[in-house]
Amino acid sequence: MTTRWHGSRMPQGARRALILATLAFMVNFWAWNLLAPLATTYKELLGLGPVEVSVLVAVPVIVGSLGRIPLGSLTDRFGGRFVFALLSFALIVPIAFLATAGSYPALLAGGFVLGLGGASFAVGVPFVSAWFPPERRGLALGIYGLGNIGTSISGFVSPRVVDAAGREWAFLIVVAPLALMGLLFLTVARDAPGWKPATEPFLQRWVAALGLPLVRRLALLYAITFGGFVAFGVYLPTYLVSGYDLSVADAALRAAGFVMLATLARPLGGWLADRYDPIKILAPALAGVTVGATAIALQPSLAVVTVPFLGVAVFLGLGNGAVFALLGRRIPPTQVGSATGLVGCAGGLGGFFPPIVMGLVYQATGSYSIGLGLLAIVALAAAAFTWRGRDVPQEASSEPSAPTDQPVGHAV
Repeated sequence: MTTRWHGSRMPQGARRALILATLAFMVNFWAWNLLAPLATTYKELLGLGPVEVSVLVAVPVIVGSLGRIPLGSLTDRFGGRFVFALLSFALIVPIAFLATAGSYPALLAGGFVLGLGGASFAVGVPFVSAWFPPERRGLALGIYGLGNIGTSISGFVSPRVVDAAGREWAFLIVVAPLALMGLLFLTVARDAPGWKPATEPFLQRWVAALGLPLVRRLALLYAITFGGFVAFGVYLPTYLVSGYDLSVADAALRAAGFVMLATLARPLGGWLADRYDPIKILAPALAGVTVGATAIALQPSLAVVTVPFLGVAVFLGLGNGAVFALLGRRIPPTQVGSATGLVGCAGGLGGFFPPIVMGLVYQATGSYSIGLGLLAIVALAAAAFTWRGRDVPQEASSEPSAPTDQPVGHAV
């Protein structure tokens, strides 16, 4: 049975699938970001240096990045219902371990496994994409991207739980939501009626997805837009404490606000990409990041720097939404998981290196200006690349219902 949604036909149950996927993504991202808001706490508790703190918050990021490749391919093979349930249950193990971890090596080990929560993005994109018609996937995937708010929840909740109930409860409080999402995906969620499992070997599917020019270009753009989002999300509390002498709780709250604003801008980016040439979203968004990062690098007062921080959050969110609107519409259905894994991996890796660079720069100079200046330069180069790459052909969607009157191929 099908229903109407803005003039397009989609299977009954699509809205339910989108809601469940978004909630599961949110809870998994909450778990993924448990260490970053507590980095300053562990710095004081264990006497960590700036680089050690940077590595602590970066380890879950790189695992969440690289893990998207196998999880995306597993979703193509076994379906999002099974993989999301399995992942939600599996994350309970490192969370229980970290609740009592008291040494730096133990935190790194727990954070390594916890990083799989960041790979959950590659599960939900093919799961949601299969439920919606191509011309509506930008908005649907943008709504799914609201699950990014899980990092904001962690930034807001974790320090307060530590103050009220102790450090271990900042971890244990996430166990019940993870178990609930695992059960819901096993009992309520369903894969889309038209979904078919990929049968080719993993390596063959991975190489085929990597061979698509559009995937490679989207990976580059996502490394900057989502990488910037991750880098700010995980390092902003440390930056605000070190650079503006804020309390841990205040810095975590402001970082949570940054994440929330960037997350809310993501559906707007996808919605706009459904309707206009995505170059009109991606190039200006990257240019906006350039301007904002440059303003932040000048280290104005806290009241003044808030404006460019909020602007960067909005521009990164718009860029994220536009990138995956293109991927959902223009990649063949059986390759969406593998392509999402590759593009998502690039985005996560884009968020891995900046915190380490920022830590090294601050340790060497006592300032973050050079690191922020590098971000501005990279964003400007990406804006130019996006604008000049308008002649890149789009991939065939292999879906006859996909609209052909939109100049999507001009976006990258």
